[in-house]
Amino acid sequence: MLLSGRKGVILGVANKRSIAWAIARAAREHGAELALTYANDRFKEGVTELGDSIGVKHYFPCDVASDAEIARLAADLKGALGRIDFLVHAVAFAKKEELAGAFHETSREGYHLTQDISSFSLIALCRALKPMLERQGIGGSGGEERTTSVLTLTYLGGQRVVPNYNVMGVAKAALEASVRYLAADLGASGIRVNAVSAGPIKTLSAAGVNNFSSLLDQMPERAPLRKNVTQEEVADASVFLLSEMARGITGEVLFVDAGFHVMGV
Repeated sequence: MLLSGRKGVILGVANKRSIAWAIARAAREHGAELALTYANDRFKEGVTELGDSIGVKHYFPCDVASDAEIARLAADLKGALGRIDFLVHAVAFAKKEELAGAFHETSREGYHLTQDISSFSLIALCRALKPMLERQGIGGSGGEERTTSVLTLTYLGGQRVVPNYNVMGVAKAALEASVRYLAADLGASGIRVNAVSAGPIKTLSAAGVNNFSSLLDQMPERAPLRKNVTQEEVADASVFLLSEMARGITGEVLFVDAGFHVMGV
């Protein structure tokens, strides 16, 4: 029960294949009280149906491209939970046409949209939710409060070239840099900021990457563990980073990819 007595919000649950949904299940199994968000009314019924199945009581709309909706989310969370112990940011988007062909053909509009939703939204959420996440006395001797945690999801394409990942890879690179800068900014308030870099998993967002199935096929052949990773493996690592077991870890990218990232060829 690594998250017993802790409260958190998870953004990015879309359906039962979502990594965010696996994290939500694992967090509940470890005792957390959760709030889930949905991007718009199209996703509301599906998110609430999933959340209800694990005892989630709080659901809020939030389009992360809107500062007004992020501010409303902060107010909603304040009213429902008071203060929170963790934030999970599992949100990313790029137009399908930007995830195929040559990267230099990326449109200006597509670039801005991908960066806004996939990277800047983490910064905007941290700014809005900081008052509910920050703790006092973290650096003192004795009587310290537990740290709080911000977690986001990234992928190897933010550090290396992955065919067809294109503008999303650049957005993930910006996201990982943001993790480091946010960790430096927020650490004095007892807020840790980390990322999990998951191996390829068949999710709604992954389906938009052209020829994604070839990435899944390569993993069992080339990864040291000779396997693809599962949502549950990513979720377990995420619960660790959200918990006080990881209280000394911030600004890091933890790879959960069966070791694939260490291979040269």
